[in-house]
Amino acid sequence: MGTDSPPAPAGKNRYSLSEHAFTVPNLEPALYIVSTPIGNLGDITVRALETLAASSLIACEDTRVTSTLTQKFGLKTPLLPYHEHNADKQRPKILAELEAGRAVALVSDAGTPLVSDPGYRLVRDVTAAGFKVVPIPGASAPLAGLVASGLPSDTVLFAGFLPQKGGPKTRRLEELAKIPATLIFFESPHRTGATLETMADMLGPEREAVVARELTKRFETFERGTLSDLAERFRNVPVKGEIVILVGPPEEKPEAEASDLDALLEAALADMPVSAAAKKISRATGLDRNEVYKRALDLKSGDD
Repeated sequence: MGTDSPPAPAGKNRYSLSEHAFTVPNLEPALYIVSTPIGNLGDITVRALETLAASSLIACEDTRVTSTLTQKFGLKTPLLPYHEHNADKQRPKILAELEAGRAVALVSDAGTPLVSDPGYRLVRDVTAAGFKVVPIPGASAPLAGLVASGLPSDTVLFAGFLPQKGGPKTRRLEELAKIPATLIFFESPHRTGATLETMADMLGPEREAVVARELTKRFETFERGTLSDLAERFRNVPVKGEIVILVGPPEEKPEAEASDLDALLEAALADMPVSAAAKKISRATGLDRNEVYKRALDLKSGDD
């Protein structure tokens, strides 16, 4: 592995900012994970510009999206399409650049690469080959949404995109329901209303939540309320833009005594089936749903 990068082609290693042009030195050979703006191009960092200018190529999800950024700041670095569908073909090209002693930048369409995308496989291959990986931090939609949400930020779980299908989605939310943390999700606009309804059902209708839309862009909005409020607000409403949904941690509830549980279940079983009664009482008491379901079956069989 070489230690000195080859001379940069004419016109490279430069970027412009506020009509001023800057020249940067060559970089140490490494894969640089570069965060880019999530909407407002003014959020680019100077270090990100220096890294993109000094790299031998920029691996990006969509060259059309990244070219908007490179043209804005006068970057001449070649763009290499790199995404989930062509990764096996393009990965050897990136490793070859590193082997030749050059620096390679990896960007996503917006924000911090590897957050809810499969780029970690490239990082694994690069480190396995003995090359260095350098993070260049910057904009991140989950963090931007979190700091403006007003929800607790001491313990956070980023859950990415939920499964699209109903069964896997509800099971995933059931797994997350009792985690004592603020939950952060990505969601596509056309599924936002339906997802909020499912969240209200599985996480609890009174959980505090925030829908952050178009973060850092002109029409940035934050919709706040309980999950049931937000589900109603977004029901059958067309939604546009990038969406981050944040759900506050569950309230701590004292565990019900066995006698209390039986009384609650008996009242619920009077007008609903076992599964619905178990779900309702589990949510109300904070008890494990499977255990409540088993107790409901026992009570129901006793009545029979």
